[in-house]
Amino acid sequence: MQLLKKIPLIVALLLSCFAFSTATTANDTPSPEQPKPKPKHLIAFVIDDFGNNMAGTEEMLNMPVPLTVAVMPFMPSTKQDAELAHQKGHDVFVHMPMEPVKGKRSWLGPGALTTDLSDEEIRKRVEKAIDDVPHAIGMNNHMGSKVTADERIMRIVMSVIKERGLVYLDSKTTDKSVAGKVAAEMGVPHAENRIFLDDQYTVPHITKQMEKICKLIDNHPVCIAIGHVGPPGKKTASVLRQYIPRIQKEAEFVTISKLIQQSGH
Repeated sequence: MQLLKKIPLIVALLLSCFAFSTATTANDTPSPEQPKPKPKHLIAFVIDDFGNNMAGTEEMLNMPVPLTVAVMPFMPSTKQDAELAHQKGHDVFVHMPMEPVKGKRSWLGPGALTTDLSDEEIRKRVEKAIDDVPHAIGMNNHMGSKVTADERIMRIVMSVIKERGLVYLDSKTTDKSVAGKVAAEMGVPHAENRIFLDDQYTVPHITKQMEKICKLIDNHPVCIAIGHVGPPGKKTASVLRQYIPRIQKEAEFVTISKLIQQSGH
């Protein structure tokens, strides 16, 4: 009789032990890890030649993705374009005129850097250009195939950029450019253009370049492309806008400063 009375208690204890064992086993079994989403690649579009009321200015500034807006100093709409770009969340860069190997000096605009200038004059011109462009956080070169290959000048440029806490983008208008090498040696955050969108002012060419960018995005974690306001401005803006949804599936649109920050250059 005593044993019969204890049976329910024994059963309860056994069930309790079973439940505890099951729970422990379940907790000890590692759950399969969820695959981490593939990090998106980064794409930065830089638009040059703002500051002179050029065609495509409004279309570019109203683009629904962040851009890097390179504004030429000492021009009629320099301050207006820089202010608007800043308000819309774009990076503002000084688009510094620099002497090319070929081309007329008149194409450069005021305050340009040329290889015949003294060290002191080069420094003064870089400082004035930065002061003239509101909200500037970086600089890239306008033309400049001769100057960016000149180590003397680029060391002066980079020293000012470092003092001001800016970043530098080498537009890569020549393979002989030493800008990236000098920037790295001097500890200046920097990046390098990979492709020009509109070196020919036609929609078929701009579209072809955009297709190249889509292929680049697939194979490279970081891509930088340069377009322009001016003669190709409206065409470049139209093609870029059309490609935004497609590019966003593979890459995140970022400014140059964010790209440098995230890629560790």
